[in-house]
Amino acid sequence: MKRHSARAALWALLAVWCLAAAGCRAEDPPSERLTVLAAASLREPFEAARSRFEAGRPGLKVALSFGGSAQLAAQLAHGAPADVFASADEAQMAAAVAAGRVAPGAVRIFARNRLVIAAAAGGPVQAPADLARPRVRVVMADGAVPAGRYAHAFLDRAALAYGYAYKHRVLANVVSYEADVRAVLAKVQLGEADAGFVYATDLAAARRGAVVGVVIPEALNPEARYAAAPVEGAAHAEAAEAFVGYLLSDEGQAALRQAGFLPPP
Repeated sequence: MKRHSARAALWALLAVWCLAAAGCRAEDPPSERLTVLAAASLREPFEAARSRFEAGRPGLKVALSFGGSAQLAAQLAHGAPADVFASADEAQMAAAVAAGRVAPGAVRIFARNRLVIAAAAGGPVQAPADLARPRVRVVMADGAVPAGRYAHAFLDRAALAYGYAYKHRVLANVVSYEADVRAVLAKVQLGEADAGFVYATDLAAARRGAVVGVVIPEALNPEARYAAAPVEGAAHAEAAEAFVGYLLSDEGQAALRQAGFLPPP
């Protein structure tokens, strides 16, 4: 009887402990979900930043959504829920400000980038002038996307270096306009284009051996400036401010430099 009573007491104690533990877990605060809308070219450094940022904030989960900056700005203008917006240019950030989704004083430039020509290895494009050769297949980001506007800016500047017909000839070779810069890179990697305009940082994500970089002369190369800001009325305003601050911190800047980005001006 004593052995049975002791065993019953032990099971009763375990049951009380389990209920207490379950009760404690039920009282734990739910994970905080921070939604970040970011330009497609930021995928690698932002994924690295997410892990490090979350490590310093227990209970926080960062949800990253990548796309063309114009598309993301349009989503914000139509009321898409988000906490942080990171754009590949200042124009789309200005659109978010005009739509009332971002406060003007909250915008921070956190990185810079440069264009480069992604060319098929062994293909016909070895220099920028080759883009204007007959039957060369060129792919560009849509003109509404920052990478597309930067490419057009290069073509405008290139007239003095390659002749006034250069821009017309290159545009005549364009086989498709893509929604974001990673889609441009994919077209070249898949052999559906001979070359395309991407950011210098995108080459680091390219499949080795499939694509080579053709340098655009610095005097002709527009500077891409990346802007970030918390979204007005964000559900997690404090965490949103902290994430933007993290991008400008030594640790955040190190992740961006590792991916090939240039520091802010």
